[in-house]
Amino acid sequence: MHRPPSAEAEVAAELADVRPELASRYAAELPGARAAVLTRLWRALAYEPLPWVARREAGREGLTLRLSDGRRLYGPHADPFATTAYVTAVRLDETSYEDPARLLTDLSVPHGTSFAAELGHSVASLALSRAGQDDRSKEWPGHDREWEQRVVDGHPFHPNCRSRPGFSVAEQLAYGPEHRAVVRLGLVPARADECLVTGGWPQGMRDRERLLIPVHPWQAEHVLKRPRDPQGDGIDAHPLMSLRTLALPEGPHVKTALSARLTSSVRDISVYSIGLSAKLSDFAETLAARMDGLLHVTRTLGAVTANSPDLAAVLRESPQVYASPGERVVPVAALSTTDLPESPAWRAEFTRLALTVGLRLLELGVALEAHGQNLLVVLSPTGSPVRLVYRDLADIRVSPGRLARHGIAVPELTGRIVTDDVPALRRKLFGSLVAGALAGTAGSGAALRGALEAVVGELPGTVDLAAFREEALPTKALTLMRLSPGTPGDQWARLPNPLVTEVF
Repeated sequence: MHRPPSAEAEVAAELADVRPELASRYAAELPGARAAVLTRLWRALAYEPLPWVARREAGREGLTLRLSDGRRLYGPHADPFATTAYVTAVRLDETSYEDPARLLTDLSVPHGTSFAAELGHSVASLALSRAGQDDRSKEWPGHDREWEQRVVDGHPFHPNCRSRPGFSVAEQLAYGPEHRAVVRLGLVPARADECLVTGGWPQGMRDRERLLIPVHPWQAEHVLKRPRDPQGDGIDAHPLMSLRTLALPEGPHVKTALSARLTSSVRDISVYSIGLSAKLSDFAETLAARMDGLLHVTRTLGAVTANSPDLAAVLRESPQVYASPGERVVPVAALSTTDLPESPAWRAEFTRLALTVGLRLLELGVALEAHGQNLLVVLSPTGSPVRLVYRDLADIRVSPGRLARHGIAVPELTGRIVTDDVPALRRKLFGSLVAGALAGTAGSGAALRGALEAVVGELPGTVDLAAFREEALPTKALTLMRLSPGTPGDQWARLPNPLVTEVF
C-alpha cells in the first residue's frame, strides 16, 4: 500500500523551496522533536482515562499499559510533571516506536487517525521551530516581546505542542513568534451599526461610520478569502506566544480571530466573549484591588465583532504597564528559558506568590485559567518574584454564591463563565496553575513537590487549600479530548498529588 508523505517529509520539501539554508538543521532537530512529542503523549497514555486502556501496571523498570484488546504497551515510568524529553521509544507488544504519529496510527483507536496526523504536524513544526533558533541563551532579553519569542516548544504537556495544520512552512516562518516575525495585520472595514462593540474603539481604527477591525493575514487569506496586499492599509505587529495575539507598535496588544486548530482549539473569538469583555474587565479591576498589590489584570481597552467569530478583535493593555523601573514582566511559560527555576529557593518564593493569589481569588469566588501563557510574573531587578499580572479573562470561572458571601457585587454575567460548582472551580484553578504553570516551571515531580512542601503550610487556611492538600491533582485530559470529537467541553484526568504521593 502506498503511504502518503509524512508531515516531516512535507515540511522538508517545502523548506527546501522557501528556506533551504535551514534544511540540514531541521533534519537534525527531528529526533529531539519526536522525543518531545512522544514524552507528552506517554504522559497522556499513562494518566488520562482513555477507554481502551484496561489497566496500568508499574514495575521496577517501567510502566506497562494493558489495552482492552489484549495488547501491551510498555515504556518508562511516567513523571506527570516532567518537561524534558525523557521518552525516546515505547514498545507495543514486540515493536518499538520512536515516532508518536506512527505509534498512534498502529494503536488503531477510535478517532486516532486524525489525531495521529496532528502529532505528525506537531513533530515537524517543533523541529522547524527549533531549527530557526540562533541563540538559546538564558540571558534576559532586552524587549518584552522577546520573552514570548523564547517559548519555542509550545505547550509543555500537550502532544500537539506545536501542531499548526493548515499553515504552510512559509506561513509558519512568517507568523510564528519563535521565528521573530513582524506580521502586517489587515484592517477590515465594517459598518459600526452592524457591529457589537464593548469598551472604547480607538479613533485610529475608525473610518467615519466604519470600524477598522485588525485581521491576521492567515485569517484574511484562508477564512475571509480576502487577497493579502502587503503594501495595503494595515499595522505591523509582533506575534506573541498564542500566535493570534500581537503587540502593536504603540503598546497595546491585539487579540485577533484565527480560525485554525492550534493544540486543541480553533482560535476564533466568540460573540459571547466580546459581549462580556468590558464587564469582565471592570469586574477584574475591583477584584485585583483586594489583592494588596500582589495582582494586576490587564484591562480590555475595546472589543469588536462584526457578529461573527471569524471577524473580531480585542485590544488589551500590555502587561508591561505594570512594571516599575528596573522590573521585568515575564510570561510564566518563559521562565524555563532562564536559570531562575533552577534555584529551589526561587521556586518556593514564586510558588508561594502564585498560590497565595490564586487561593485568595478562589475563596472570593473567581477561578483563574492561570496557565503559563495567561499568567505573568513581575521580577525585581535581582530576579525576585514580586507580583503577578493576569491577561485574557475569556475562560475564567465566576461563582455568584461565593461573591455574595463576601459582600462583592455580582456582575451581570451569563453562560459558561458562571458556576457555583465547587469541583469545577477547583479544577479550573488547580488544573491550570498547579498542573500547568507551576509544574511547567518546576520541570519535574520532585521539584514541584519540593516547592509545594516549602510553602503550603504558610498559606491561608481555606477549604480549597485543604482539598488541594488531600486530593488528586486535576489536569485537562488533552489527548482524550482530541480523541473524543463528539464530546463537548473539557474532560479531565487526575494526576498523583506531589504532596500525597511520590511521583517518578
